[in-house]
Amino acid sequence: MTTSTSTQTLRIGNLIAGRRLPGEGSERRNPADPTDLVAVAPSSGGDEADAAVSAAADAQPAWAALPAPARGAVLMDAAEILRGRHETVARDLVREEGKTLAEARGEVRRAIDVLRYFGSAGWHSDGRTLPSSQPDTLVHTRREPLGVVGVITPWNFPVAIPAWKTAPALISGNAVVLKPAEITPVSAHHLSEALLAAGLPPGVLNVVHGRGSVVGESLTADPRVAAVSFTGSTSVGLRIERALHERRGRVQVEMGGKNALVVLDDADVAKAARIASAGGFALTGQACTASSRVICTPAVHDALVDALIGEARRYRPGNGLAEGTLMGPVVSEQQLASDLDAIRTARAEGATVAAGGESAQGLMLDPAILTNVGRGDTVARDEIFGPVLAVLPAADLDEAIDLVNDSRYGLAAGICTRDLAAAQHFAHHARAGVIKVNRPTTGLDLNVPFGGVKDSSTNTYREQGATAVDFYTWSKSVYLGWDG
Repeated sequence: MTTSTSTQTLRIGNLIAGRRLPGEGSERRNPADPTDLVAVAPSSGGDEADAAVSAAADAQPAWAALPAPARGAVLMDAAEILRGRHETVARDLVREEGKTLAEARGEVRRAIDVLRYFGSAGWHSDGRTLPSSQPDTLVHTRREPLGVVGVITPWNFPVAIPAWKTAPALISGNAVVLKPAEITPVSAHHLSEALLAAGLPPGVLNVVHGRGSVVGESLTADPRVAAVSFTGSTSVGLRIERALHERRGRVQVEMGGKNALVVLDDADVAKAARIASAGGFALTGQACTASSRVICTPAVHDALVDALIGEARRYRPGNGLAEGTLMGPVVSEQQLASDLDAIRTARAEGATVAAGGESAQGLMLDPAILTNVGRGDTVARDEIFGPVLAVLPAADLDEAIDLVNDSRYGLAAGICTRDLAAAQHFAHHARAGVIKVNRPTTGLDLNVPFGGVKDSSTNTYREQGATAVDFYTWSKSVYLGWDG
């Protein structure tokens, strides 16, 4: 296998009012190669967050006054610029986050398509014409921007998630203050560079790097920030939700998941194992929609476990830039420690580690298959965010659905079956925002609404697709009357 790795260290500054303001304090090293210093970025404080909000507030009225097609043209041009830098951005993404090059290329492609999708939305109608009960009267609705919005994004999709939050905000006429995850500053930098190069006016997008407990808290508390869209941990998301509600700000929160894949007796076992592994081990299991529980009925249990063990051995961790690597390293030492602790806890509670679960070198973690897991075990209930699949038995479809729903989370759920009636029954009764039939729980088309229920989401405004702009706008009803 060959590995082509750039060792250039990127010096990244905050973007405030169209200017790059240098700063240091936070280093990011390649999780596959700790000798590779990928980036140095600021550890910003409240002053920088305040300046970014001020810049956004100053720039927003003029941006909103532009016709929507003109705003859309900027996003379309940014997509083309990002497309021209596709390979560079993808390789930098691998270096800072650890996923495979194929996964990184797909993620950059997703960001490009998101910019195109919302850029084209500038030509769509922004309201509706409705009949009036009064004569000589026209009623129509308008969508108005909120003003300044805060966007707080995680490390696991460091270019796609900033894109799919920022693009609908911008096309709607808002100005944005983006706080990327502290450990993945490079991808957000590339996204903002593409937008600036496309002609986005100064101050319409501002990027502030730093700790969530500092920069994120400042954005959440600032009354000039009309709304905050957050993706991250459940504990932080619930805190942000409370803070915004207290000041009557708008909030969109996407949090954790404990996603289950049900495999029924009639399923193709080999295919089900591939689906479960793609959902659980691809992206190193570091996706909110990743499969974490595999629930299977009796006739397929033993064969499925054997097939899963074979799949786990196939997903050997390695440097994401190396040819043939199917799974990259865990993103950080903190995340690795959390993953290993979850496996130790599972073993202590009686689970069997049927495959993997060990880290022999650096941040490389062999994907784990856990059997003899009970529904009350910690590994069956808590989000792990790593390449760990817990296998649970179920007597039949109804018990499987009961296990799926026996969770504080409700983001994604899947089923493998040849029985259309069973699939429809599952789709109707599983309490999750995304249902997959004979497909991995990960992955969603960009035009499809995304979100969960229970502690996975605020379950108010959905991300992605045409409904994404709902969060970033408010509706105004206009009556236009004239005398006959």
